[in-house]
Order: sequence, then C-alpha cells, then structure tokens
Amino acid sequence: MTTRRALGALLLGAALGGAGPVASQERPVPFAVGEQFTYDVRFGAVRVGSARMRVLERDTVRARDAWHVRFSLSGGTFFYKVDDAYESWMDVTTLNALRFVQDQDQGGRERLRTFEIFPDRRVYREVHRQNRELPSVADPLDDGSFLYFIRTVPLEVGRTYRFDRYFKPDRNPVVIRVLRRERVQVPAGTFSTVVIQPVIKTSGIFAEGGQAELWLTDDAKRMMVQLKSRMSIGSLNLFLRSYRWSTDAATVGGPTP
Repeated sequence: MTTRRALGALLLGAALGGAGPVASQERPVPFAVGEQFTYDVRFGAVRVGSARMRVLERDTVRARDAWHVRFSLSGGTFFYKVDDAYESWMDVTTLNALRFVQDQDQGGRERLRTFEIFPDRRVYREVHRQNRELPSVADPLDDGSFLYFIRTVPLEVGRTYRFDRYFKPDRNPVVIRVLRRERVQVPAGTFSTVVIQPVIKTSGIFAEGGQAELWLTDDAKRMMVQLKSRMSIGSLNLFLRSYRWSTDAATVGGPTP
C-alpha cells in the first residue's frame, strides 16, 4: 500500500421533486450542527498534516431533511501532497445515506466523484459516470455517514457487530469489534475511551487483515479521540487536537501547530 492510498483511505431514496422536507420522527443523535473535531495526522513519528470532522448544517435532499457532514484531510510529505474532502448527507430519521461526494487531490491528481443514493429503491447513481445506476442495499451508509452512525451503537466490550449497510453491496459486511476500554492522552486532553476495530472489504486502512483501531469517548458523545493503523509501510495515526460540540459552544484544545 502506498502513502497516497493510506492517506486517501482516511478516508473509510426518493424520486426527484417535492415542495419541501418530508416530515417524520427525527432520530436522536449525539451530534449537532457546528460540531467540529480537529486532528493531527502522523505517518510514523512524522506529522504530515491535519484532519477535521464537521457537522456543517441541516440540508434538504430530494425533499428529505438531512444532516450534512464533512471529513477533510490535508498535508503530506515533501514529495507528495494530499488535499481530500468527503461529504455525506444523511436522512435525519434513519441516518441512511442520501448523497456522498469524494473530492480528492492526491499528488496533483484530482478526482471528483458524486453518488446519489436512493434507500427506498435500493439503488445508487454514479453521477460522475453519466448517472449510471447500480444496485444498493436497504438502509445504506457511506464512508462518512458510517463514522456518525457508529456513534449511536451501544458498543459493548467483547461484542462483534456486523452490518450489511455499506451502499456498495460487495463491500459488506462491515464488521466492528469492540476490544476494550482504555484511558488515553492526546493533544486535546485525557479521555476514557472504548476501543473498536472496524473491518471493511477494501484495500484501505480498515482492510481485512489490517490492524486499525479507533478510540471513542466512553460516554454518550462517542467522540473519536484517536485512530491508529499499522501497515507494512508504517503507521498512520490521528490524534485529537481540539473539539467543539456545536456552533455556539467554545472550542476546547489548542490550534494545530
């Protein structure tokens, strides 16, 4: 696996029309508009960039009320630069993925991919490929929405959770192993956490046979505090530097150096 693929891997409906959002029961979630987590990104012992997870807004997608979230990563080494952004729109009633956008600039090679996802029909469209329509799954999730969905799962230590919800069927099941509780220190502070190991059928940092682990706070928020992935070419790690719970909340932690 190359450095480019490792950095890029960090990243892991209804018919058109309608006059307004569909009214339905909103699902309780541990996040709000304005939430923002900022991370130092290290490859081995070397700091190579920064990353952010943000809840940008409440939006409307095909008449459905949706959370709009964004994961971005920028940095690299002196010989290779990465500037990636992954945006997801999730139905507020189900957390089903409705739209997924990958905007990647890796080593000067740019790529934009947009997926429109239709949970009711169990299909998705590749907008970047002349709206090619392909089969999907019930209750689909994409890379970004999965990180927010997992925050709503109980995560009992010792349990293994399996989900057939990734919007591309051949990538299922997604397996989440809940390994242990652990207290860790990162630039943003010291936290009690639950450690999980995600396994996805992909060549990225969550690949089968890989050793990626995520540290989530052991509370109702389930904030991602740390990510570590050990690979044949070295380790790729994220460490929380600062966080903010909502638009009106104060930022805790320091600026990224």
